[in-house]
Amino acid sequence: MDPSERFEALVAEFADLPGVIPPGATKGFGSGALRIQGKIFAMLVRGRLVVKLPAERVAILVGAGEGIFFDANKGTPMKNWLSLGEDSTLDWSQLTHEALSFVGADRSPRP
Repeated sequence: MDPSERFEALVAEFADLPGVIPPGATKGFGSGALRIQGKIFAMLVRGRLVVKLPAERVAILVGAGEGIFFDANKGTPMKNWLSLGEDSTLDWSQLTHEALSFVGADRSPRP
């Protein structure tokens, strides 16, 4: 499966979970991402799965060569966002569940 098909499979897996907003349900920034409580937890960017995780977890995965810190084309790597490497053997579903748990547990108000 190519990355788009893999992401579509994730969307199908997560779309019916309570509180999850699938891609296409909204417009504007993040309209192609999986969200919970209005916050993005997983998206496909430039053919790579990008997930939001605790900074320590992202640093460990980057250190292990499983991906890189995500950069939203602003020149600044984002410490809580992992852009999964194309050759990574990590399970997309498991990583996305981890991201959902992390973002869904964050109840802090948005600025």
